[in-house]
Amino acid sequence: MTFRRPLIIRPPSEWKSYFLPLTSGCSNNTCTFCGYFGSKLQIRESEEIRKEIDALAALVSYGLDIPGVQISPLDQWDGKRVFLQDGDALAYPFPKLKETLEYLNKKLPNLERIAAYATPQDILRRDVDELSILKKLKLGILYTGLESGSDELLQRVGKGLNSDHVIKATRKAKEAGILMSITVILGLGGVEGSEKHVEDTARVLSEIDPEYAGALTLTLVPGTPLHREWKEGNFHLISPFQSLEELKTIIERANFTNCFFSSMHASNYQAVRGRLPQEKEGVIEELEYVLAKRDPSSLRPEFSRGL
Repeated sequence: MTFRRPLIIRPPSEWKSYFLPLTSGCSNNTCTFCGYFGSKLQIRESEEIRKEIDALAALVSYGLDIPGVQISPLDQWDGKRVFLQDGDALAYPFPKLKETLEYLNKKLPNLERIAAYATPQDILRRDVDELSILKKLKLGILYTGLESGSDELLQRVGKGLNSDHVIKATRKAKEAGILMSITVILGLGGVEGSEKHVEDTARVLSEIDPEYAGALTLTLVPGTPLHREWKEGNFHLISPFQSLEELKTIIERANFTNCFFSSMHASNYQAVRGRLPQEKEGVIEELEYVLAKRDPSSLRPEFSRGL
């Protein structure tokens, strides 16, 4: 089967990265809220990946275009970072992944950091020695979805794990020296499950104590089971201001050692960021100001929200 190059879906902080596809789709395709629901994970041939790396290196070093080889857009690339696509790049077979990173470093020796999305399941499949090897090859950060600290909610949305799996996965990555960025989804519990979603999420984030954490706001994707639940009246979306209340409560209740927390993702109604706990008070005051005014015009409009 011909490998289908995935669309660029990335964390906000990776906007200056080069996007190198290793996989397409996600091995955990059962999350009822996700556009990857029901998709089949594709593994790209390593020879094809090397050809793209060769083409990129030729363009960077000599300004040469290699005919017939597609590369990612370079208009924002800083030349220092690479993001491995797609939603589950750590699922790539370890020997081939190691060889790919070795080749990438050889051809682009000025790289400073390689990053990827990774499911907790994929991190748990790797032993610390394997992760340490990847760290030495400049895999510096993994972006992992907790989504919610509520085990009941994780089961309901088909995440395929519980919060303890996420805690164990992040500890294993940290032991290997890899930074972790943990994502949570505001509104995932709906109106009825909001309080428990927020309470458990703040608790689990505190246990993980990541270097980075980010909040997204639930965006219903047509064709997914959760979207159908909403259309049938079995799932009730929280309002934009309720999402900010969830965000404020999570920040208030979570205890971090030194975490950069942000809601800069385009799905959110309000962007805040700050280092916690150092800037916790200021971030909370910013949200309290918006919540007190309740001015819809101060929020990101629906048409500009996205995944």
